[in-house]
Amino acid sequence: MSPFALTLLVFVLVGNTAGQLLFKAASLRASRPGWTGHWQALAFDPLLWVALLIYGFEFFMWLAFLSVVPLWQGVMVACIDILLVMLGGRIFFGEQITGARMLAISLIAIGVLLVGGGGA
Repeated sequence: MSPFALTLLVFVLVGNTAGQLLFKAASLRASRPGWTGHWQALAFDPLLWVALLIYGFEFFMWLAFLSVVPLWQGVMVACIDILLVMLGGRIFFGEQITGARMLAISLIAIGVLLVGGGGA
C-alpha cells in the first residue's frame, strides 16, 4: 500500500472511530425520560453535530482511499476500526472487554491482516 493510501486509511480509521465514540457520548448525554425528550436533547447536543461533520469528512476520505486500493483490500483493512472502537469504548466509557470479545476481535484482526494486508 502506498504512503498516500496509508495516510487516507489513517484518516478513515481515526474519523470513523472518533465519530462512533462521539455518537456514543452524545447518546449518553441525551438520556432523558421519554422518546421525545431523548431525541430533542440529542438534536441539540454539539457532540452529535461534530460526529456528523467528522463522518462527512471521513466519507470523502473513504472514497479517496477506495480510489487508490483494490476494493477487497480497502474493505478488509478498514475493518480494523472495530478494534479501535472497542478500545475507545473501554478507555472513554469503561466498557468491559471480556475474554470472548478479546478472542473475537483477535480473530477479526488476524483475518484482516491475512486478507487485507497481503499484496496483489
